[in-house]
Amino acid sequence: MPTRDRLVAFINAAPGKVSKRDIARAFGVTGEHRIWLKRMLRELEEDGLIRRSRGALHDAAGLPPMVVADITGRDADGELLAVPAEWTGDGEAPQIIVDAPRRAGRQPAPGVGDRVLLRVSRVHGADGGPAWSGRAVKVMGRARPQMLGVFRALPGGGGWIEPVDKRSAGREELVIRPGDDAGAKDGDLVSVTVSKIGRFARPHARVRERLGSLASEKAVSMLAIYAHGIPHEFSAAVLAEAEAARPLTLAGREDWRQLPLVTIDPPDAKDHDDAVHAAPDEDPANPGGFVLTVAIADVAAYVRPGGEMDRAARERGNSVYFPDRVVPMLPERISNDLCSLRPHEDRPALAMRIVIDAQGRKLRHSVHRVMMRSAARLAYQQAQAAIDGSPDEVAGPLLEPVLKPLWAAYAALAKARDRRAPLELDLPERKLILNADGRIERVVIPARLDAHRLIEEFMILANVCAAETLERAGSPLLYRIHDAPSLEKMRALGEVMASIGLKLPRVSNLRPELFNRILAQAEGARHKTFVNEVVLRSQAQAEYSPDNCGHFGLNLRRYAHFTSPIRRYADLIVHRALISACRLGDDGLPASTTRAQLAETGAQISAAERRAMAAERETIDRLIAHFLADQIGAVFEGQISGVTRAGLFVRLTGTGADGFIPAASIGDEYYRHDEVLHALVGTRTGDMLRLGDTVEVRLAEAAPVAGALRFELAGRSGGGRASPAGKKKGRAAKAGAAPKGLAGRLAEQKRAKKALLARARRAR
Repeated sequence: MPTRDRLVAFINAAPGKVSKRDIARAFGVTGEHRIWLKRMLRELEEDGLIRRSRGALHDAAGLPPMVVADITGRDADGELLAVPAEWTGDGEAPQIIVDAPRRAGRQPAPGVGDRVLLRVSRVHGADGGPAWSGRAVKVMGRARPQMLGVFRALPGGGGWIEPVDKRSAGREELVIRPGDDAGAKDGDLVSVTVSKIGRFARPHARVRERLGSLASEKAVSMLAIYAHGIPHEFSAAVLAEAEAARPLTLAGREDWRQLPLVTIDPPDAKDHDDAVHAAPDEDPANPGGFVLTVAIADVAAYVRPGGEMDRAARERGNSVYFPDRVVPMLPERISNDLCSLRPHEDRPALAMRIVIDAQGRKLRHSVHRVMMRSAARLAYQQAQAAIDGSPDEVAGPLLEPVLKPLWAAYAALAKARDRRAPLELDLPERKLILNADGRIERVVIPARLDAHRLIEEFMILANVCAAETLERAGSPLLYRIHDAPSLEKMRALGEVMASIGLKLPRVSNLRPELFNRILAQAEGARHKTFVNEVVLRSQAQAEYSPDNCGHFGLNLRRYAHFTSPIRRYADLIVHRALISACRLGDDGLPASTTRAQLAETGAQISAAERRAMAAERETIDRLIAHFLADQIGAVFEGQISGVTRAGLFVRLTGTGADGFIPAASIGDEYYRHDEVLHALVGTRTGDMLRLGDTVEVRLAEAAPVAGALRFELAGRSGGGRASPAGKKKGRAAKAGAAPKGLAGRLAEQKRAKKALLARARRAR
């Protein structure tokens, strides 16, 4: 049998995916020895030597086969070096040696500062050199500038740079000498290069490019747009192609204009790409069943493969939604006009007709290319109010013929959802309400309505039907995949749960039901929101790939995004594949499309999705920092959301704002970081500040441009402990009991570790 070292070496040296079957074939493992191999691979995964992803085994510190990377420089031999554009692993991002072969045609050669799509493989670098090599597949454009900031002018010329990076907030600012400002004015967003820094001199920088005035545009989102390199302006060629588009006719389509489909969206939605309808099934063989219709805007009819709009949409990957603006994937002529399912206007659509039984089980489905006419545009609250007995003039006439059948069908789908038992996270979504100046007026938490759940279930079912159709046709497609959590994340989750007195259930097969039992333990407790957040953090990141590993969170074996082609490029790919597979026109997925090309597209749009999420999150942080900037000294309630050696991260209860408490500012003693307890522990008193604790904090500093907040600990809420900054009497009263409790917890952790090691030895 192969040794542990040989197994790890084989997996690390493999150029692509490795399955257990590949390993068994390579080492001649047969019969009952396969059980031994399965156990050995599980031990290697538990020890962190390998990792499992999409059902395949990889090097623990590995990279996926396709990576979007930024070229940062050259090595001593002049070879280009790159790092992944979005790195979520532990430690520093790995370096990649870029292989840039000469290509005929218009494909440019990559250079320093470019963002490229690489097909990577592991190499054995010597003397600590890069362990990865990447072959350049495509140059995607310039990488984001290495440093962005807001220029603050000084009298007499020059100025200084206020950093936009939260990690740089509070550090010594960069000085811009007179003549190095490139004509920037106070409040301009600029990119800079850092000049030589002397040993004792203050750091200097030179303005490379002016990126616009924040003061005039009143748009905090512009910071994130430029910082992440999000394309936000369409070229003249793209706009010209969009303007040349004309409304389509009924030719080649089924006429569904008499079917009273309705759109149900947020009240401020500008584009409407999905409409729904439900009716009882008249087939006597399906008593209590329903016929569902989900009609989606036919974007593929206007955005053809290889066109200007198609190239722009692929580069953007998705629309990006900020509180004050939207950066659309497609020009407004397409997204808000020709493809938006406006009421009482003819619109082309790709429709899924689905038959379900009374228990919500899908019996069959079919795909149609139609011309539809929406009967009404409803908001979630408007549709819910009608069902609850308060219809308005728009929803009232639709209540009996349209809305009630929709809700009856949803009741059946809800039964199927309960049986499927997907991950049931309960994280309230905060909505920022802005005033005319683009500043936060208030933060609200919209109610979660049955109208939201209804649309969600209809869309999930339509997405499953799309994936099944393409699989049956043998068509290539981009799945929406969500892998199961890694053992490392499960181990970390177990430690966090133990630190707040909750137990991680033991199961042999990881399923969403496990996490739902964890969430049920926290229901009604003060840790409820915190537990939901740490369970979310334990999950793998969803992505797009032609390789299917299922969707863990939804507990589905196959899933593909089909329902939002106006704002997601992956859905447009699926639409084209359905048109080709079902022979619904000549504007489908080109026959020359290969699996490798879909893998490239999946890697590119997955990176664009992560980029958009980061930009949206940073914009909200900046807006909230602006909102709180004039409340310095105010006290807020929050929960400790992170514990590090440097201090505590705290999330405020009301606004959801995140801030930091430096360890040096806590009390009058030294606090050490206890990784096992996820706590800062006072060395003199044993006072503990643990992950999940509710605390009161005082706002000490706000850096709106960076979106950074600094807090000071003001007290404890609900825990009954005195503040470390409180009176000595309160500290002395607990000084005897706290160390004893700490010692008990440490002893319990040691016993648990011993038992774990004993079980591992018995398993071997």
